[in-house]
Parts: sequence; structure tokens; C-alpha cells
Amino acid sequence: MTAVDAARLQFALLAGIHFSFVLVTLGLGPVVAVLQTRWTLARRADRRAVLERATRFWGQLYLVNYALGIAAGIVMELQLGLNFPGLLEVAGGVFGAPLVIETMAAFFLESTFLGLWVFGWHVLPRWAHTVSFWLVVLTGYLSAFTVMVANGFLRNPVGVTVEDGVVRVTDVGAVVTNPAVVVSGMHVVGACLITGGFLLVGVSAWHLRRAPTRLSGVVAAGLPGAVMSEENDVWRRSMRAGVVTGTLGSVLAIGAGFGQYAYVDTESSLANAPGVIGVAYGVMDMVGFLTFLVGSALLLLLVRDALFRMWRPLRRGLYGTLVVLLPVPFLTALLGWVAREVGRQPWAIAGILRTEDAVTDAPAGQVVVSLVVLVGVMLALAVADGVVLARLARRGADRVVLGAPPRAALVGPGPEIESTLTFGGTR
Repeated sequence: MTAVDAARLQFALLAGIHFSFVLVTLGLGPVVAVLQTRWTLARRADRRAVLERATRFWGQLYLVNYALGIAAGIVMELQLGLNFPGLLEVAGGVFGAPLVIETMAAFFLESTFLGLWVFGWHVLPRWAHTVSFWLVVLTGYLSAFTVMVANGFLRNPVGVTVEDGVVRVTDVGAVVTNPAVVVSGMHVVGACLITGGFLLVGVSAWHLRRAPTRLSGVVAAGLPGAVMSEENDVWRRSMRAGVVTGTLGSVLAIGAGFGQYAYVDTESSLANAPGVIGVAYGVMDMVGFLTFLVGSALLLLLVRDALFRMWRPLRRGLYGTLVVLLPVPFLTALLGWVAREVGRQPWAIAGILRTEDAVTDAPAGQVVVSLVVLVGVMLALAVADGVVLARLARRGADRVVLGAPPRAALVGPGPEIESTLTFGGTR
């Protein structure tokens, strides 16, 4: 393995793993914001209770993924300086500027608003608390957009000129409105919404599939069945939100995906690596259209709650299938990045800088060591994220720490149930 091979492999693995965090953050964020907005505006006490549970549950998953995703982003940017000094020397003024803005947005704006949201439960006015999370979502999308500006420049360098071997900006507007940024950014947003929708639907289906058993267990334990009914209402509402989010995401991903052909030299890309890129494009097209068709069918089943009232064996089979399909958008999105990045080779900056000239001149062994260390760190973060999210998802919405008073977080739903029974439903 040469230094170029090791550097490319390291970038591919780190970018792919980091992108899995981004998919959940950008896909789940708008859903949590909408749930909290509906909770803030709801007038009926029962509806407020269900929407609060849903907001806290999905918000907790969002928070865990966000925290570990920030750490993964630091690892991602570290390897650029280690392995691609030529890229920074030639185009650091163009490529580096968006990444600086992204870092400032993530670490200053986004994290500040997220802190207000996390520690503002029961402290901030409801409207201010809701606005703080909307600002988290908006700054998160701003952060993602700046990354797409940097990546779009590599794929389709416009608005720049090369002087004395250094790339300089001549038209900032052209750099920002680059079709490799705008159109591809919309495609990425669609992929993220599909992922968020699959996550909502998959977790909700898992809980609804087990609902009869769990309900009998709650009643046997002497707890009111209404508590379990309220939690099931959380999963029904979450599944509705997931179906709508995933279907809208598929429309955006398909439309913007085909829109990319306006600037992508598909014949050249397919000639470079027909096996990889051709398969990736084919799988993405198939998954996008199937998601739209299945999502449309599920939207029809939401009429009069047919999705939750169908014959039980059929319903359990459908729910089980939806759970199994949960990894599909993650794998499909990774194929999309493979097609985008491999299709640019042998160029680090299309038509300007070759990858072999951008990579460090350090010995191959040194690059392999950094590959093993950094990929190991990234894999540890990804495994931790997956394990924690899975445990929180299995626990359900009846014992969520985020937004709960300290005593309720320690002892579970008991005091809340007791309060509801004692004080006639007043929380």
C-alpha cells in the first residue's frame, strides 16, 4: 500500500463513518423541532402530554448522536492536515474558509443554542425554549451547507483562478451558488430526511409490534393501562411523522439527484470506475424510488389509522419488515459518497490538482499508522453511538432523562403516575 492508497482509504473510511452521524443529526433535528412546536401550541392536556414525551424521547437520541458526532468531526478534520498538505497549500484559502465557518457555526452558535435547549427545560418560557431548538436546527444546516461549499469546490471548481500555483477566489457568489453545492446539498438533505424517517418508523414499529405484551405486563404490575396507551400513542405519532418525513425526503433526494447530472460528467465518471460508480448510482435510484412508492402506500394507510388497525398478523409482519429496513438509508448514503468521491479521481480538485500531488510525502508506513489510529478512534465513537442509541430506543418513552425533574429521572415514571392519580391528572 502506497502513501496515496493509505491516505485515500483513510479519508474514505473517516468521511463515511462521520457522515453516518450527520445523517441522523440533520434527519432527526427538524422532526424534534416540529414535535416541540406542536407541543408548545397544543391546548388539550392529553395531546400535550404525548407530544412532550415524543419530544423528550427523540430529543434525547438527537443529543447523544450530536455529542459523539462533534467528536467524530474533529477526527475528520485532523486527517486533512496530516495527509493532504498539498491540498491546503494550493487551495487552502478556498477550501479552508468554509471549514472554518463550519467549525465556528458548530462550536459557537449551534452548541450554544443546544446548551440553552438542554438546560432550559422547566426554566425558559416555552416559546423561547422552542425557538432555541429551531436555532440549533438552522445552524446545523448552515454548518452542513458550508461543508458542501468546500466539497463542491473540489468537485466543480468555479469562481476561482490559479495564480502561481495557488487557487484564488474571483467570484464568491459563484463559489457559494456552485451547482455542486446547491443541487448536491439538496440531495444530501433529502438523504438525511429519509434516514430520519426510517429511524422514526423503525423504532416506532419495534415498540408497536411488542405493544400487546408490554401492555399486559404493565397491567399485571398494577400500573394503569392508560400509561401504556399514552406511550403507544407516542409511537403512532412518531410513525406518522417518520412516514411523512421519509416520503418528502425521497422526493427531494430523487429530484436533486437527477439534477446533479447537469454538471457531473457521468460518462467520464463511469469510465473511471464502472463497477463502483455504476452500482452505486443504480442502488441509489432503486432505493429512492422504492422509498417514495412504499412511503406513498404508508401515507394512504394512515388515513383513518388503517396502518395501526389492520389484521394483527399482517400488522406485525409489516412492522417487523420496517424494523429490518432501518440500516438501508445509511448504506445507500455511503454508496452516494463513494460515487461522488471516486468519480472525481484522479483529481483532488477537478482539473487543477491531482490526488497524488495533494497527498503528503511522508513514508507509507507513517500514513498507515495514522489510518489505524484515527479510524480506530472513529469506529469507537460510532460503536458507542450505536450502542447508546439502541439502548435508549429499546427503553422507550416512559423513562427519559432529558427534560425530566431529577427525581423522575432516577426513579422512573412512578411519581408521575402517582401524581396523576392523586391530583386528578394535574402534573
